[in-house]
Amino acid sequence: MADAPCYFVGNFHVHDADKYREYEKGFFPLLKKHGGSFLTFDDSSECVEGDEGREGRMVMFQFPSEAAARGWWADPEYQALSEHRRAGTTMKFLQLIHGLPPRE
Repeated sequence: MADAPCYFVGNFHVHDADKYREYEKGFFPLLKKHGGSFLTFDDSSECVEGDEGREGRMVMFQFPSEAAARGWWADPEYQALSEHRRAGTTMKFLQLIHGLPPRE
């Protein structure tokens, strides 16, 4: 059975742009190291139905498999880098979403 992609969706407020820029500088190389790709971000997403509590920046990125996604998250280099994000943002959530496996 082939691996299914996994996605991360995050929602946070940036309150220290300099700290967050430090995080961004290292984020993309580490994402690529684990086979991930950045999909998009939006600072003014719109809730069209349901809970309107999602304010701030929304981000979406993907990995080819759950193992790759978890490897990125557990990477000590990423965890050290994420301290800049933690210092520069208030995270509401970072959600791991399992994609559908390919149809045969």
